[in-house]
Amino acid sequence: MTPTGSRHVTALGGGHGLHASLSALRRLPVDLTAVVTVADDGGSSGRLRSEFGVLPPGDLRMALAALCGDDEWGETWARVLQHRFEGTGEMHGHVTGNLLIVSLWELLGDHVAALDWVGRLLGARGRVLPMALTPLEITAQVSGLDPDAPARLTTVRGQVAVATCAGTIESISLLPPDLKPCPETVQAVTDADLVVPGPGSWFTSVLPHLMVPPLAEALTETDGHLVVVLNLAPQEGETDGYAAADHLSVLLDHAPDLAIGTVLVDRSEAGDTADLERLAGKCGARVVVADIARDDGTPRHDAAKLATAYGDILARL
Repeated sequence: MTPTGSRHVTALGGGHGLHASLSALRRLPVDLTAVVTVADDGGSSGRLRSEFGVLPPGDLRMALAALCGDDEWGETWARVLQHRFEGTGEMHGHVTGNLLIVSLWELLGDHVAALDWVGRLLGARGRVLPMALTPLEITAQVSGLDPDAPARLTTVRGQVAVATCAGTIESISLLPPDLKPCPETVQAVTDADLVVPGPGSWFTSVLPHLMVPPLAEALTETDGHLVVVLNLAPQEGETDGYAAADHLSVLLDHAPDLAIGTVLVDRSEAGDTADLERLAGKCGARVVVADIARDDGTPRHDAAKLATAYGDILARL
């Protein structure tokens, strides 16, 4: 359990990026909340979303798994939660944790209460909340899809379609326009000492949090220190050709009033930090270069190293 009087940390994102951030943050003596995007429309999540009209549970499940402890109980439940059924029948591709979450949503009729119950079962070292209480659809304005008019913008709809489109994503927005925010999520950002957007799929996991008006307002007005964690490499289909500064530039394009305190970047991106330093300086942010990547050569964050970097930032607050 988290010690009384510890710092409040709220991490935002989805998928593998948020999983990496939470795997690091749960190692620290903090009161931790994960805020998870709810726009996934593919795989098991997409099927459950379509059939039951619920929030897509997959990214929520991954966040819960990341918060499981390193003891036998935590490791076992993390594996159960992430188990994907094989075979050739209707269960093929479904994930145990997705089914568990949707079952509790149906039984309790409350998204937040159900996620809290799953967290209690797992012994999760933090709380998981949805970004909004309405299933969302990402739409993107994409250039480069028309070979005869490369600058022409085309609207691409759906998380999977946006993440895998062949053109250049210029901007994103969310549907429906009257989406219902999660009040607990807004409060978690407002109360946080440290707010961590990223890393992760930039357009489909990180930026959507800035498209929910009450949440975007909370992110802009919070007294918490914002730490933007940059990805280790461009992501095919979303950020092809991006340098470190490009990620920050797009973030500021979508949220120009965001008061960023720290931009955290791995040493492998050190060659790109000149542009990054200039851009960060314009928004009052400090660039911290640290060793936060795995040693196996893959573009993934190392949980222990990332925990050290987060701990150092917290110590300076």
